[in-house]
Amino acid sequence: MNKVLFSSKSIEWETPIDLFNELDREFHFTLDVCADNNNHKCNKYFTKEENGLVQDWSNEVVFCNPPYGREIYDWVKKCYLESQKKNTIVVLLIPSRTDTKYFHEFLYKKDNVELRFLKGRLKFGNSKNSAPFPSLIAIMR
Repeated sequence: MNKVLFSSKSIEWETPIDLFNELDREFHFTLDVCADNNNHKCNKYFTKEENGLVQDWSNEVVFCNPPYGREIYDWVKKCYLESQKKNTIVVLLIPSRTDTKYFHEFLYKKDNVELRFLKGRLKFGNSKNSAPFPSLIAIMR
């Protein structure tokens, strides 16, 4: 088992493929904004070097599973702002941390945001163990 996956040294959690496929059947994603050449879930994707935070997501159906470190605030804000654009839908997978500033500023009680709290805890990547936190899906349209 990869010990870094369950430590504070890791801020990247690879999306479970079953969860992604279920969401993709519903939304038909066109862009993965937080990916690399090995774990991207869409044909069109942004790597860390391309920095999805500075890219335009207009007219896309976006999947976003951002790094879960300190920059998560910036990613949630970017998702919210991009979802305000015409013909742009953003589906965000993040830890369910309802006490955070970003949750209350960009997700909670927003007219264009649907929150889906996931039952149980996800198994990210190829891990046999569940994550040490609950997760949620935020759909912004």
